[in-house]
Amino acid sequence: MTQAELAGKLDISASYLNQIEQNQRPLSANVLIALSRVFRVDVAAFSDDVQDRLLYDLKDALSDPAFGGVEAPSAEVKSVAQNAPTVARALIRLQGAHRATLDRYMALDQGAGDQNLPYDEVRDYFHSIGNYVDALDTAAESLSEALPIAGAESHERIKARLVQRHGVQVAYDRGLDLRKPIRRFDRSAGVVTVDGFADRPTQTFALAHQLALLAAGGQIEAIARGAGFRSPDAVAVARVALANHFAGALVLPYGRFLQAAGSLRHDIVALAASFGASLEQVCHRLSTMQRPGMEGVPFYFLRVDRAGNITKRHSATRFQFARYGGACPLWNVHEAFETPDRLLTQVAEMPDGLRYLSMAVAITKRGAVAGAPVRRYALGLGCEIAYADRVVFADGLDVKKGAAARIGTSCRLCDRSDCAQRAFPPVGSRLSIDPDLRRDVPYEHGQG
Repeated sequence: MTQAELAGKLDISASYLNQIEQNQRPLSANVLIALSRVFRVDVAAFSDDVQDRLLYDLKDALSDPAFGGVEAPSAEVKSVAQNAPTVARALIRLQGAHRATLDRYMALDQGAGDQNLPYDEVRDYFHSIGNYVDALDTAAESLSEALPIAGAESHERIKARLVQRHGVQVAYDRGLDLRKPIRRFDRSAGVVTVDGFADRPTQTFALAHQLALLAAGGQIEAIARGAGFRSPDAVAVARVALANHFAGALVLPYGRFLQAAGSLRHDIVALAASFGASLEQVCHRLSTMQRPGMEGVPFYFLRVDRAGNITKRHSATRFQFARYGGACPLWNVHEAFETPDRLLTQVAEMPDGLRYLSMAVAITKRGAVAGAPVRRYALGLGCEIAYADRVVFADGLDVKKGAAARIGTSCRLCDRSDCAQRAFPPVGSRLSIDPDLRRDVPYEHGQG
């Protein structure tokens, strides 16, 4: 279709269309509606979420002190992300490689190496694909319907499939070892053993993960190998993550889970009870519901420990997580540790003006004996305010006009000048220190 033909169908001038294509004019609401009509697609098809992620990641990478602390103008960064995405991704990879080298250097004395870096690489991969793997998701759903899997019966149905189709017996370890594994597969004996004292959702997911490796191992291997990871360790981590994706789609099959989530208005407690799953499994699954043509509400999901380390992060939203460094202390996911088992809600506003409905709850994972390690985490789940009417936890909140917690990605990327919780100034900022004046933060900052 020529510019003139398309301009005629959109009822705009060819010169205006040319300016849009050259990134000189923005897409207006009227043009978006006309585009959706002409091409018979949903307006969401023209979303710039992928470009937004690239823009944030590039800004994050350029904030690394390795680039000299010079803050590039936002217009220049946006221009690179829009017009030279290959260059932008190369810069992001370069910064990642630099951080990896620096981490290895700093860890030499401790001999710790860079064991966390493959996890970061895999997290970034899932973030870049919107946290949805269609081939595995649809295969898992087909298998789920064939068994079929339903709520409390899921465990026995998966167990039967392992035995009947793959010749794998299931055993339960009721030993009292402090560090026994949740799942252990003995290939030579054809036996998968799960922790006999783990809760039922954990046992079921462990069996689902094992079934994923047996039923979809070839697909998982092909996807992991084709993702372009830099290290063999990242490929190994990706295999685990992809098997987990299959397992989640098996226990919480897309169609039925999407329908239930909509009818229950994303009540994670009710969804967990309905499907015999844990809150963590439900939250994680909600962040993956982005099948083309059947998209659910786009959520972000993360798990944080008490030190503020993000141990899991997945997102189908424009919400940006810090690639390194601490997260914003004003975010309610940190407050959740103060009120265990109570679900907190918060309207949070990012520096770009986007508002999110943020939910957080603390969970505890205990061992079976006294002295066993107790793991405590906070789960965070959120969506943009535009979807708040579809989420039960927004009831009673003034999500449109009410006060919002003004959070940021991290202190070094947040340019808010009036935050009393700031840990350090944003990279590239110019500091102003008045020896005769002391506020909550002992400096003022502005543009570099």
